[in-house]
Amino acid sequence: MKFGYWTPVYGGFLRNVEQEDMSATWKYVKDVSLRADRLGYELTLVPELYLNDRKGTDAPSLEAWSLAASIAAVTENLEVMTAIRPGFHNPAVTAKTVSTLQDISNGRLSLNVVSAWWAEEARQYGGQFAEHDARYVQSTEFVDALRGLWSTTPFSQSGEYYDLADVVLSPKPSHRPHIYAGGESEGGREAIAAFADSYVTHGGTVEELRTKTSDLNARRRRLQGADFEQIGMSAYVIIRDTEAEAQAELDRITTVDPSSPGYASFEEFVAHSNLDIELSKREYSVGTRGLRPNLVGTAEQVAEKINAFQDAGVSLLLIQSSPLHSELERIAEQLFPLVGNPARTAAAVS
Repeated sequence: MKFGYWTPVYGGFLRNVEQEDMSATWKYVKDVSLRADRLGYELTLVPELYLNDRKGTDAPSLEAWSLAASIAAVTENLEVMTAIRPGFHNPAVTAKTVSTLQDISNGRLSLNVVSAWWAEEARQYGGQFAEHDARYVQSTEFVDALRGLWSTTPFSQSGEYYDLADVVLSPKPSHRPHIYAGGESEGGREAIAAFADSYVTHGGTVEELRTKTSDLNARRRRLQGADFEQIGMSAYVIIRDTEAEAQAELDRITTVDPSSPGYASFEEFVAHSNLDIELSKREYSVGTRGLRPNLVGTAEQVAEKINAFQDAGVSLLLIQSSPLHSELERIAEQLFPLVGNPARTAAAVS
């Protein structure tokens, strides 16, 4: 299992807890990044949201690409998976930006292509917001353009969303960035199986992920001739010395307040996403269905659950926890020795 974490661009992950001791500042993100790099985490996902969907639209949130460059500059080993919504970006400019970031990071940048769901954010920040399935057509064209620009000079492409004519991109990236993407609708799965290297999904149960990984890999074999290189899953992790302590922390963060600032964005997310399961209000407490995998308990209990997800086909865990700086330390110290990666364990205890 590869262990990554979400960079906290929104000042925390919890919708029902106002203060998490996680400020939306570069100072805090830098501290977390350096800790994670030292502890042996292998990847960070930098979300791209111009409005804060966890704490409410009036709350601060940081910009993904500035953070990605900064994280790449101060770390040595972390893969920096930066989310990108095609509706907010010009592919030629993006290809140039990514090429520069690959130089800064020594080839550690990757992209998470997100077919955006938030209409209000697109209105405020001038993004394109097509109908659901059309967003995956746009994402496919966008990825095709990036790969073309990274490999061919001059490059031209004519499509429904992007027209590029004789574009010169130099220098090319030192390493072609790995492309991740996630989606649950029929149209989303088909598109992602055709253009992505790896698939990432919101949290689910072991059986849900077993079914999903089987379906997605079958689609990719049909369209690209091989399984996805990785299947990643988001999960909120709570590790405590006893199961009762872990359950008490879960109860604390899931006391739902429907009047909280983030609740409106949750309802919009559900309305604009063709999800394959129904979300409960309890699951709303943490974004990306992070509580559904139920990685809650003692380190031994959580390790056993992670091994079950690995058996189901999950090979990348994208962790959320709060407060992140101390929880990453706890997870590395208590969980890494139980999940069978000697190099990671040595980094965590050094």
